[in-house]
Amino acid sequence: MNIAIIGAGAGIGLESVILALKKGHIVTALSTNTDHLPNHPNLIKINGSATSLIDLKHAITGSDAVLITVGTKNKKATTLFSDIANALVKVTNDLKFSSPVLVITGFGAGESKNYLSFFMRTVISLFLKDQYINKTVMEEIITKSTMKWEIIRPGMLTNGNAQSTYKTISKLQKGMKVGKISRVDVAQFLITEAENPLRLYQYVALTN
Repeated sequence: MNIAIIGAGAGIGLESVILALKKGHIVTALSTNTDHLPNHPNLIKINGSATSLIDLKHAITGSDAVLITVGTKNKKATTLFSDIANALVKVTNDLKFSSPVLVITGFGAGESKNYLSFFMRTVISLFLKDQYINKTVMEEIITKSTMKWEIIRPGMLTNGNAQSTYKTISKLQKGMKVGKISRVDVAQFLITEAENPLRLYQYVALTN
C-alpha cells in the first residue's frame, strides 16, 4: 500500500518509515530534513513543511493512509500543531480525501490531561505545557473535520526496543496508568493500524 508519513525525518516518523519499507509498502516521506532517511526504491522523499498546502498535497495525494508524526523540540508557545491541522483540513477537503489519517498527539492532550499520573502532569506542566495546549487545539480541529481520523496519544516516549506487549487503551477511566512507550512500538501500532484500521474515530492511548 501507499503510506504518506508527515514528519518523517526523526523519532516516530523515522521509525514508521523504516518499518513500512521493511513490510514492503511504498512510502512518501515529508520532512523539513530528510537527511536521516534511508535510500530505498520504495521511498519518495519530500523536503518541505507540514504546514505548507503545496507540500502536504504533494505528499498525501494518492495515499492509502496518512500518518501525522510531527514533533518539535521547541518548548515555548507554538501553533505548529494547530497550523498542521488547519492545513490538513484544507488539503483533504480539496482532494476529497477519504483514506485514514492517523494523528499522533500525546497522552495529556484533550480530556486525557485529567487522567495523567502525578509525575506526567508535573513534567508536562514544567516543560511541555504550551505544546500540549496546542496539541489539544490540533485534536479539536481534526475531530471536527470530515477526515477519517484517528487520534493516537502515546505516553512518555523512549528510544527503547520494541515490546510486543504494549497496551492500547481506547477509554479514559479513573486509575488508568499510561507511562512510557518506545517510539518503535508507536511506529508498530501506526503501520499495523494503517494496514487494517480498527480504531477510526477513536482516541487511543499507548503505553507499555
